Amino acid sequence: MGAPAGVAVLGSTGSVGRSALEVIARFPDKFRVTALCAGRNAKRLGEQARRFRPSLVCLSDESAAKRLSGLPRGTRAVFGEEGMTEAVCASGTRVVLAAASGVASIRPVIAAAGKGKRIALANKELLVMAGEFLVKAARAGKAGILPVDSEHSAVFQAIEGHRREDILRIILTASGGPFRNHTLRRMRTATVAEALGHPVWRMGDKITVDSATLMNKGLEVIEATWLFGLPPSKIDVLIHPQSAVHSMVEYRDGSLIAQLGIPDMRIPIGYALSYPERLPLELPRFMPHRMDGWTFERPDLRRFPALSIAYAAAVAGGTAPAAMNAANEVAVEAFLAGCIRFTDIVGVVEKLMAGWRRETGPVTLADVLDADVVARGEARRLISGKRGYTKR
Repeated sequence: MGAPAGVAVLGSTGSVGRSALEVIARFPDKFRVTALCAGRNAKRLGEQARRFRPSLVCLSDESAAKRLSGLPRGTRAVFGEEGMTEAVCASGTRVVLAAASGVASIRPVIAAAGKGKRIALANKELLVMAGEFLVKAARAGKAGILPVDSEHSAVFQAIEGHRREDILRIILTASGGPFRNHTLRRMRTATVAEALGHPVWRMGDKITVDSATLMNKGLEVIEATWLFGLPPSKIDVLIHPQSAVHSMVEYRDGSLIAQLGIPDMRIPIGYALSYPERLPLELPRFMPHRMDGWTFERPDLRRFPALSIAYAAAVAGGTAPAAMNAANEVAVEAFLAGCIRFTDIVGVVEKLMAGWRRETGPVTLADVLDADVVARGEARRLISGKRGYTKR
């Protein structure tokens, strides 16, 4: 048996990061933590460092890093993008679990891919904004990109051993969120608590709201184009409220291959870390015979227009996906703060995208990151211009 694989966990204090550390702790003979990176939660990062004793810990800025205390001997604190790059590119790191939210990890993860590190990908921004650059770096470094999203992990498993040219389409499934059967009028008065009441998954606030608008599924469509090299026209979405079938792949001979399982993020996390091996996770067994009334339905694009906006951004390419993602993040933040209505989230994104410029030539990573900044500013301007909605 070889030495345990070194893992750098980006976003270690978030929900996916914590789940990843649970899996790593369960298999100390297979994995060891080489680095832990977080935003500003110095207290929780310090607790994790004392438990896992990594070589490096990283926070978003120097002031946050200065709040770290009681680090174990041999653990060094770094900060910012430079510190994160050092953490993911370290010689002892074999796998990078990319679960940090926001754009700060984009350059570090691209650098790690270029050095041949396996990327276990949970951060949507990385592919939505910079898919072209991450995929190019992974090819150059001969690095694997293993999806951690349950839907993309399901697709990855369903295409293993099959020829890509035989794929007719990918079908991503969605639970439909808490407002699947709500009218537009009812959604206009939806509260933050209602939007955070996801019927199946337990996730962070932002991704839970994205699931309620179906923007999360739109982002996953864009991710899938880069992960699997297919155009948006070959990626469909179906609402599957039972969340038993995580996604499907249809082949040109009529075969439809699906991946099923309980809704637990530790399954796709474990597979991305250990591929091609499957870890013996001690989780509840999936019992298909106890599942009644499985249903699949097409999404209602009139009530959930975020999905159409995302498809359009995927087709446009260039900086459009980055702009859409940035506007959505700002709008979700405003909704969670009580500044706008639930239905205003997609309204802000739609208005911004209607006026977004379309590039006629290739774009650079700098162009994408600049678009992120510009779109955030424009989204804030659109929100501040709304009358009758103030922070509560």
